Amino acid sequence: MTTTPNPPQNVILDGQILSQLRADVEDVFAVASIETPRAMPQGTIYFVGDLLMANSEAAYDLIAERWRRHDYTPMFRRHGSQVLLQAHPGTIVPKASNPWINLVLAVATIASVWFTGASYECQCVPSSLGHWLSGLPMMLSMMLILAAHEFGHYFAARSHKVHVTLPYFIPLPLVSPVGTLGAFIQLRSPFKTKKQLFDIGVAGPIGGLIFAVPLLLWGIANSPVHELSRGAASTSVLEGNSFFYLGVKYLLHGQLLPSFDAYANLPPLHEFFLLLAGAIPAGGGSDILINSVAFAAWFGLFVTAMNLLPVGQLDGGHIIYSLIGVRARWLGIALIAVMALAGFWWSGWWVWALLVFFVIGPNHPPPLNDLVPLSPGRKLLAYAMIITFILLFMPNPLQPL
Repeated sequence: MTTTPNPPQNVILDGQILSQLRADVEDVFAVASIETPRAMPQGTIYFVGDLLMANSEAAYDLIAERWRRHDYTPMFRRHGSQVLLQAHPGTIVPKASNPWINLVLAVATIASVWFTGASYECQCVPSSLGHWLSGLPMMLSMMLILAAHEFGHYFAARSHKVHVTLPYFIPLPLVSPVGTLGAFIQLRSPFKTKKQLFDIGVAGPIGGLIFAVPLLLWGIANSPVHELSRGAASTSVLEGNSFFYLGVKYLLHGQLLPSFDAYANLPPLHEFFLLLAGAIPAGGGSDILINSVAFAAWFGLFVTAMNLLPVGQLDGGHIIYSLIGVRARWLGIALIAVMALAGFWWSGWWVWALLVFFVIGPNHPPPLNDLVPLSPGRKLLAYAMIITFILLFMPNPLQPL
């Protein structure tokens, strides 16, 4: 017969450390009780009590500075009507990144998007100067949108003194329809407050949208309407529709596009939702011949919408956690389940469901100081970003005609 050993108990072996940690906070935090929680790393201490300062941010910074010499990191949590001050052994020392990696990836992504843009325009393997010049608009548009998104995160992080890397661009020639999978930055230090979390999370989508929306408007205005190319030999694809994208095409071309002959007698609202869902009927129709600038902007909006999914550590996950806290976990789990079901409509949702569940994860780590609430202005912006996500979301992003 085998027995399961009891989990190791967290025991404070050095009573002097506990006394020093407590002495360092006695003018900031009134300790009512002390716990050494089981199944926590050796040396973890929980102080339960009340703050003696009204400003929890200033109190946290003061404790963190004092505990740094003991190699301890504080965390603030709610504990009923009191405050839980967690003392975790170890401090985070941000590692330096190698900017040459960022530069090499950026150059590779520029080349990949440029090649894709040239191929898109000439419908061939680019082999002349004219072919390559025709790919410049897509490359410049795509890189501008991605750079604005990532540097939005970067500068917001720097303004909050959060250590962060430069953007890592992801080249993906021949596979991605625009030659890239996007970009990301790496945080090298944790968030201290929900305000930091929110500001850094929301800055990226706002930065990208500042350029993606005008480029989309210009691109759609300069994309002519033509007959759809259908049939077994066709290699045409239909880009996904969102509330916003359908609205822009209607505004600039005066009709719902794509326009299918089979939908001619349907009520406009019924037709609108069929197009939003990506339901393609048999028969002919018409659509815009989307130019490379509009396609880059469309992809930028698609990436923004996917980043705004309210789950895990995506931008939308940062925003929703800042708004509702730990309850965001259950929303993330529900969203993964919805994506798994939506995979029967667009198979790409199965890939996203697996990616979110196994790589990104439905949980969001709490900030070091979880006592600081969002300001009313930030809450208003959070709700605006939720509406933005709904307007940009594409149920069926890309499908063959």
